[in-house]
Amino acid sequence: MRAAVFERYGELAEVREVPDPSPAPHGVVVRVEATGLCRSDWHGWMGHDPDISLPHVPGHELAGVVEAVGSRVERWRPGDRVTVPFVCACGTCRACAAGQQQVCERQTQPGFTHWGSFADYVALDHADVNLVALPEDLSFATAASLGCRFATAYRAVVAHGRVAAGEWVAVYGCGGVGLSAVMIAAASGARVVALDLSPQALDLARSFGAAHCVQVTASDVDDPAAVVRELTGGGAHVSLDALGSPPTCAASVRSLRRRGRHVQVGLLPQDALVPMSRVIGLELELLGSHGMAAHAYPPMLDLVGSGVLRPDLLVTAVIPLNAAPAALAAMGRAGGTGGVTIIAP
Repeated sequence: MRAAVFERYGELAEVREVPDPSPAPHGVVVRVEATGLCRSDWHGWMGHDPDISLPHVPGHELAGVVEAVGSRVERWRPGDRVTVPFVCACGTCRACAAGQQQVCERQTQPGFTHWGSFADYVALDHADVNLVALPEDLSFATAASLGCRFATAYRAVVAHGRVAAGEWVAVYGCGGVGLSAVMIAAASGARVVALDLSPQALDLARSFGAAHCVQVTASDVDDPAAVVRELTGGGAHVSLDALGSPPTCAASVRSLRRRGRHVQVGLLPQDALVPMSRVIGLELELLGSHGMAAHAYPPMLDLVGSGVLRPDLLVTAVIPLNAAPAALAAMGRAGGTGGVTIIAP
């Protein structure tokens, strides 16, 4: 099969022929029809993830068709249209027994713990626990956008943020996960303040229901949190850092009103600082969001099927596998256009 392989961190990947994967007894091999290009892939390519060993194939947001099944798989057959959360759970640990597969104690992640979906085929573990059947009318490109960014944003807004109609929600970073959060929060009846460097990304946020869009630049907005507090009459009820940088994390916390909820979605370096004096003084909640278990997908898919949520509108570019190495390298540049890029092998 063809796959985008990198041999060293930070060096351009190469699309080349590699051996086809085989399914584990509990797993499947999926023919990749679409896979998302995510900032988490860029973090892995840069060497920020200790689970990755070289050489490596990135890619963790995917949709496709089951090609082969392991001997112990009961629920799936070749030809099934599927997607999968980026966290593949074991199904038997204490977290899984409690229904919290997104924090499985023995999780695997395609594109991180093993080779991922920037390829013609990808192996997935514990298929009976992790695969999600796709409606026939849901395109592979749209389905691929669900597995990491949209599902993570959905759970961050609905389960962790507990967003209610009429509340103010601030979203820092309007890439794929941030725009997903804007759309989901607006559909929940919240009033959204979207913040980003890119005017194009903010245009998308506005079209997805943001009440206010703030272009954050060094010259125009020195203190984005102060702007949010002014726009919301004292601070947001919920604020999400969808980018994952120390400044956006701190600004998100400073954007909150008393007893507000901060949800960290974007990956952060280990030395990130949080303004804890404000957390204590205003009794703020700090929450992390790490994807969504496969069993929690049906309510989200129902909203997608009814047209309340439109993840298809987030897909702003579709590229071939040969273009993936350069596109992956470009993920580290600030000020993108927002939206989701899909690779169609």
